[in-house]
Amino acid sequence: MIAVKDIMTKDVVTVKTATDVAQAARLLLENHINGLPVVDDEGRVVGIICQSDLITQQKSIQLPSLFTLLDGFVPLTSIKHLEKEIQKMSAVTVADAMTSRPVTVGPDASIEDVATLMVDKKFHTIPVVKDGKLVGILGKEDLLKAFIAHP
Repeated sequence: MIAVKDIMTKDVVTVKTATDVAQAARLLLENHINGLPVVDDEGRVVGIICQSDLITQQKSIQLPSLFTLLDGFVPLTSIKHLEKEIQKMSAVTVADAMTSRPVTVGPDASIEDVATLMVDKKFHTIPVVKDGKLVGILGKEDLLKAFIAHP
């Protein structure tokens, strides 16, 4: 069985919550990666910012559908969801655009479990954490390389 630690990228490019979103976008493009772990000063993962988080800034806002009930308007979608979407669209720092509390895996997890997680949850990048600290990152490209090396 191949474990995450055998194929993960150990030299991880990271950002802080105060990093400008334009700088995060540059790092994603320059390093040809889909996601950046967001870490605190102790190296703990507090979020992840992906290409899709930054692309959100370019989309148009979808106003919630409403229906009338007893002369009042009731939204069919969550106002909280709309507020989060607006926050991401107007983000200036990584803190405003990132996904907080991302799913992480341990270095001893099997690549089969990670592949299942990526496919089922549509994740492209997963931080690898040991004892609460970032030790690596695993992307779909890492899984493809493992597949080629060990068909």
